[in-house]
Amino acid sequence: MTPYVYPFLVLFSSTIFCILLRCAAVDTISTNHAIKDGDTIVSDGQMFELGFFSPGKSKNRYVGIWYKKISKRTVVWVANREKPIDDTTGVFEVSKEGALQILGGGNALIWSSNTTVSVSSRNLAAQLLDDGNLVLWDEHSTIENPIWQSFDYPTDTLLRGMKLGMDLVTEKERHLTSWKSLDDPSIRIHKSLVDIHGYPQVFQMQGGALHSRLGQWNGVGFRGFPVEARIQFTLQSLSCGRYGICGPYGTCSIDMYPPCICMEGFEPRLPKEWDAADWSGGCQRKQPLRCGSGDGFRKLSGLNFPDSRNSWYNVSMTLDECEMACRKNCSCTAYAQLDIRNGGSGCLLWFHELMDMREYDERQDLYVRMATSELAENPSFNEKKVLSMVLAISSAALLLLAVACVWKKTKKGREYLKSTFDKKNTIVPIDDVDSLPYFSLHEIVKATDNFSIYNKIGEGGFGPVYKGVLEDGREVAVKRLSETSQQGLDEFKNEVICIAKLQHRNLVKLLGYCIHGNEMILIYEYMANKSLDSFLFDETRSSILDWPRRFHIINGMARGILYLHQDSCLRIIHRDLKAGNILLDADMNPKISDFGLARKFVGQDAMAKTKKVVGTYGYIFPEYAVHGHFSVKSDVFSFGVLVLEIVSGKKNRGFCHDGHSDNLLGHAWRLYEEGKSIEIMCSSLRNSCVVSEVLRAIHVGLLCVQNHANDRPTMLSVVLMLVSESALPPPKQPAFFTGETVRKPDSVSSQDEYMLTLLYAR
Repeated sequence: MTPYVYPFLVLFSSTIFCILLRCAAVDTISTNHAIKDGDTIVSDGQMFELGFFSPGKSKNRYVGIWYKKISKRTVVWVANREKPIDDTTGVFEVSKEGALQILGGGNALIWSSNTTVSVSSRNLAAQLLDDGNLVLWDEHSTIENPIWQSFDYPTDTLLRGMKLGMDLVTEKERHLTSWKSLDDPSIRIHKSLVDIHGYPQVFQMQGGALHSRLGQWNGVGFRGFPVEARIQFTLQSLSCGRYGICGPYGTCSIDMYPPCICMEGFEPRLPKEWDAADWSGGCQRKQPLRCGSGDGFRKLSGLNFPDSRNSWYNVSMTLDECEMACRKNCSCTAYAQLDIRNGGSGCLLWFHELMDMREYDERQDLYVRMATSELAENPSFNEKKVLSMVLAISSAALLLLAVACVWKKTKKGREYLKSTFDKKNTIVPIDDVDSLPYFSLHEIVKATDNFSIYNKIGEGGFGPVYKGVLEDGREVAVKRLSETSQQGLDEFKNEVICIAKLQHRNLVKLLGYCIHGNEMILIYEYMANKSLDSFLFDETRSSILDWPRRFHIINGMARGILYLHQDSCLRIIHRDLKAGNILLDADMNPKISDFGLARKFVGQDAMAKTKKVVGTYGYIFPEYAVHGHFSVKSDVFSFGVLVLEIVSGKKNRGFCHDGHSDNLLGHAWRLYEEGKSIEIMCSSLRNSCVVSEVLRAIHVGLLCVQNHANDRPTMLSVVLMLVSESALPPPKQPAFFTGETVRKPDSVSSQDEYMLTLLYAR
């Protein structure tokens, strides 16, 4: 080979390599390859293209993504919607800091992804994929888990693989928003979103108002919308497109005029308005339902399913199980299967008036609850069984009625009926709470769907707690006194009077109350994340509570108790602080609840005595359990137990260790004495903990659970110790410390929590 040929081959090979590299990267932008106005990149399968464009008749320039193979440019995503470039000087690039950005004339920043990467990042690139997703990634990330992706920021078009709704991990909401016009892609007041109240469905909003509804996901597509269609937010406003145009139990048909008709078995609720083409009042039943006396179900086809915001669903139930679940609940108005695939599966129940139905070519059936008199002449096999049961029940009812007619004529019968009527229909207000709204029992029954089991969110010593929705749309927690509860009217009134006058960000807010006959009900603000114990002692959910969240909860609890002891107008000793009474809102802020056992006091360390000691094992303070004494230091003790439980993820009650028989407090004390306090920390906190904060929290917890009340700090001192870095005094031995190394058998039941009641002789 001549000396002239070798350099030529090297140059030729390098050129070929550069050409191949360029061809292989036509779908990619790197830090060394920016896109100028006029250049584009195309996804590997030639499905999508990215570059600068001008919409409609506008001369403004935007960076967008559009279909490559459709002759008429159809844009599916726009970067700089709100800030266009008025000339062709724009550049789209990947910055060395790790952000996608658009620069205009003079390198002015027009738009940015607002992302950064570590200085060690190499091979940083943005790639346009065949699904239309633009992803930014490097060697530390993947295309599946990128630094940034356009699918997280949808504009007006839903592409296959894109998700709508709330991302529960990042707490980011994804929704579609329409263009202002064909010439202007900036955000209009319209948007499309997934509503997750009840069974999820797609809504379209206009401003803050509900405009229209696309329906629920049936396993293949959204009900009421063609499976093969692209959901682009430029839908035509058809006569049936507006939400609820025909009102409750009305159905809309685009092939008829007037478009609204009442379902079979229903009639217009407001006939004059209906005849005047105002159908918003909807329809009402011709025959009322009589739950338990033979209501049946009418099968309807060819309808888009009703609004499912007030619904319940189960993905594994059969259709027969679904019918049974609806039949057992008097508030259930309809049922249907969830998924149309593989013969159908799942169960969806509705609990309110059926709203926003329209005719559509749906092959799924909707089963609507009807009075037996409104059903077909030839009832189904199941309906025949129900009718037989009705006849049997009716015969028994007639016999009982005959006996009652004779009995009520007696003196004792008349007195019983009078006392029962008075007891059941008397409304009892509570004095000294003029600022607290009173709710009627009717309002509460309606808000909770008659205390439906599907709305039950918990249960404590007071009784069951239900989620409810008031008529104004507010979500509330409804606490209903149980007939078997050890608490009664005194505790109920005590809680109302106490908490009605307390206002603090770390105390749960009482919205109202109801006393009606035997019913005693409290209405609270709804806490989306329920109680602390539902996270802390659950093996799966506890991982959500990293150390910053736990330390935030500890500090919030401390501030709430300090307010009760020192800053509130009443000055309260709570007496029942425990993980189940610490509620968590949507942002994981702690709120102290359940003031049924609370007591007012005078003086900073005033000591009181009670002959009836109540509380929860594991949190009860020694002077209370033994002598019935309580003070502000009692709450300090319970707070200390909570701190050690939060750090360790273990319950004080029921804690066990192979080497000794102490509870959690004793175990923490042993580790402190050995200089190994950090070993009590929950293993899931290793990656998120700040060791100095963890050790300080443990130390403060041990100071709070000291055996003698006088040795424990005040809550003011606790708050200051948690936020400062000053030296802490050494703790003394905690209460209930045995010091024994041989484990004793536990003779008490192993339930999670126990209510303790000790009666002292006079």
